[in-house]
Amino acid sequence: MERGPGERTASALFAGFRALGLFSNDIPHAVRFSALKRRFYVTTCVGKSFHTYDVQKLSLVAVSNSLPQDICCMAADGRLVFAAYGNVFSAFARNKEVVHTFKGHKAEIHLLQPFGDHVISVDTDSVLIIWHIYSEEEYLQLSFDKSVFKISAILHPSTYLNKILLGSEQGSLQLWNVKSNKLLYTFAGWKVGVTALQQAPAVDIVAVGLMSGQVIIHNIKFDETLMKFCQDWGPITSISFRTDGHPVMAAGSPCGHIGLWDLEDKKLINQMRNAHSTAIAGLTFLHREPLLVTNGADNALRIWIFDGPAGEGRLLRFRMGHSAPLTKIRYYGQNGQQILSASQDGTLQSFSTVHEKFNKSLGHGLINKKRVKRKGLQNTMSVRLPPITEFAAEEARESDWDGIIACHQGKLSCSTWNYQRSTIGAHFLRPEGLETDSTTATAVDITSCGNFAVIGLSSGAVDVYNMQSGIHRGSFGRDQAHKGSVRGVAVDGLNQLTITAGSEGVLKFWNFKNKVLIHSVSLDSSPNLMLLHRDSGILGLALDDFSISVLDIETRKIVREFSGHQGQINDMTFSPDGRWLISASMDRSVRTWDLPSGCLIDSFLLDSAPLNVTMSPTGDFLATSHVDHLGVYLWSNISLFSVVSLRPLPTEYVPSVVMLPGTCQTQDVELSEETVEPSDEMIEYDSPEQLNEQLVTLSLLPESRWKNLLNLDVIKKKNKPKEPPKVPKSAPFFIPTVPGLVPRYAAPEQNSDPQQSKVVNLGILAQKSDFCLKLEEGLVNNKYEAAVNLLKELGPSGIETELRSLSPDCGGSIDVMKSFLKMIGMMLDRKRDFELAQAYLALFLKLHLKMLPSEPILLEEMTKLSSQLEENWIHLQSLFNQSMCVLNYIKSALL
Repeated sequence: MERGPGERTASALFAGFRALGLFSNDIPHAVRFSALKRRFYVTTCVGKSFHTYDVQKLSLVAVSNSLPQDICCMAADGRLVFAAYGNVFSAFARNKEVVHTFKGHKAEIHLLQPFGDHVISVDTDSVLIIWHIYSEEEYLQLSFDKSVFKISAILHPSTYLNKILLGSEQGSLQLWNVKSNKLLYTFAGWKVGVTALQQAPAVDIVAVGLMSGQVIIHNIKFDETLMKFCQDWGPITSISFRTDGHPVMAAGSPCGHIGLWDLEDKKLINQMRNAHSTAIAGLTFLHREPLLVTNGADNALRIWIFDGPAGEGRLLRFRMGHSAPLTKIRYYGQNGQQILSASQDGTLQSFSTVHEKFNKSLGHGLINKKRVKRKGLQNTMSVRLPPITEFAAEEARESDWDGIIACHQGKLSCSTWNYQRSTIGAHFLRPEGLETDSTTATAVDITSCGNFAVIGLSSGAVDVYNMQSGIHRGSFGRDQAHKGSVRGVAVDGLNQLTITAGSEGVLKFWNFKNKVLIHSVSLDSSPNLMLLHRDSGILGLALDDFSISVLDIETRKIVREFSGHQGQINDMTFSPDGRWLISASMDRSVRTWDLPSGCLIDSFLLDSAPLNVTMSPTGDFLATSHVDHLGVYLWSNISLFSVVSLRPLPTEYVPSVVMLPGTCQTQDVELSEETVEPSDEMIEYDSPEQLNEQLVTLSLLPESRWKNLLNLDVIKKKNKPKEPPKVPKSAPFFIPTVPGLVPRYAAPEQNSDPQQSKVVNLGILAQKSDFCLKLEEGLVNNKYEAAVNLLKELGPSGIETELRSLSPDCGGSIDVMKSFLKMIGMMLDRKRDFELAQAYLALFLKLHLKMLPSEPILLEEMTKLSSQLEENWIHLQSLFNQSMCVLNYIKSALL
């Protein structure tokens, strides 16, 4: 569908801001040492960009600009960071900006090796290219037969000038001189694929990691194997050596375990089991420090310190997000700075929208926390609770007892959590005497006071529990509240009403205190989820037919119905003021519905279907989570900082796909010409001088121009100077100006005739003003706009002078006075400048009242004006009376 030049193609309300909770993926990290700042920095990849952290505090130093595709491998030297995507790789300066781009590979790049002023890249077709960094030119290209030697690892041996060591999936190794383009030596290998190469602290010694789990310490100068180590956890993923005086080697595995070997005693000294929940992507010992940096695909970056007596490592610092896609996110508290998120990895975490140092993990849910502490179980997988599917949180009593209630996948009991202590709570809430395995908790809510939790079950029962003691406080209905599964529960802000929705298509209103059914509403379709905005009493219901119904819990009637989604509605959220309802669906769209107008005002598509959506209590951000994504994505509310046209979208509107925001704040992007051109929605509204001919319109002049026209004599008397002004002795030079409200320079007099007569011409004294001339023209052409504009430019004294000069005694005439009355009649007839017409007419009557009755022509005009004035004032008076009546009723009536 083609769009017109004025139609928008992206979201008008929300702009991508940044992503939260992303720290690492399966790409190995890179450690750099800054000689200028004397600090170590670690760089981790997160999708299309990378993060740089200061190792000392693991604080985020920089976030790179995004690349067109996901990064597939990364390397770094002292100055630049190299990141490859597809068959292209780029060099970043200052951890942020792309300064060089290298294109030439035909297959995906999977290895990068900085090499002085050059960089080496290897693709999956075993084509090796050496590039000059600053000129971006190829220095050398080597092609290998994949069936014979498929490159799987690359290393520049220490002190080996211009030489690189290549490892292959076939098991052999080759040593090349890249300057002379010669193969120096081929190592036979161990008939097992090479997965990792690492330089040992000793010269000529290289550690070779194999697919079989073996680590070979090999002397490449004499082609001799010094020692062998083996682990049973699968292929070696990465190797590193301690350089702080302890001869220890660490090797990573696909299971997330790390093995530590003593090179002097040639034995395994320690095992770091479950260092990561996924494969160890990279591990690096910092130079001359007992610190080990590890990262993995579990979205975690960890630093371990080896200060124990037995050489074991303990966790020193970490940055960790969810290792599996999210199941539920909600803002916590009223400041809009914390987002609670539950994930399929079984953890509950809190992400800060302000700074990553405020992030915290509430941990895994444990079936028996006391037993785990008492027995000190290392492997807690057997006692962990399933992932959280729904949760509700309230901070009112968080310092006294648990403030979070959560239901778990396939579990009947609901767990409580304490946000302040960052741990699972003391109670598991479940009804007594119900032992069926098929019944599960499906919906939860917590009251605004934080005292009670309401839990809905798949059997149709709805129970109330006390959050402090965990005691069961009653159930709704005799046996069960609904015949079908409970799809949603909600409690109003005053603990008066409880609303429950069942899969049988019935919405029920209950008295919270005595558990009595008050009202039932039959729905057109089975409800999928329910959301209550407590401040406004508006209830949103997403139905299985992909429509949304909005109810008022006071009248218990459906007030709005929305349709347009083409897939299951996953989540909804209200704006803080209750004006917008934002819905996320499996059709990959996020739609914003305006409740007062009942219209769709915004819609945009995403690459990945949104699973959750939540709006900040302050209204500044919208947070979303998506299918197969580990992060929480923030969208800034454009309406808070710019003018947004909230026009209803047409039914045939096709939204465009919007990219998910990156991990850094949105950068300024050069706008194309199409974007720069103002659309019809963003053109500022230019109000006409008169909205309608029937509406009385006032002028835009200040009150000082017309309000005091009748009191000028009093004002002049008060402002009369006590003594005449004194002339200064030597007046400074200044350009003469014409008196008036608008300053204008006086034109110099042209004295062309030196012998001009000094006899005064009396005709000059009787010269008429511009206002009188315009009134005389109005008698002929019946147009008075120019005369009215002249009066608008004058001040009160000037207006009085002009009106006084209309009389025959002051140089005017009866015709001019008649023309002035016609001008007033024209202003009243058009209903424009209404207050000016009243003020000018009042001053005219005050100045010429004695003369008007003696002139029949003027008396006739006055009669016409009188009828016009009376008609206008009767109409206005009726409107004023009506408004006053309604206002008095509202003020006095008991509503």
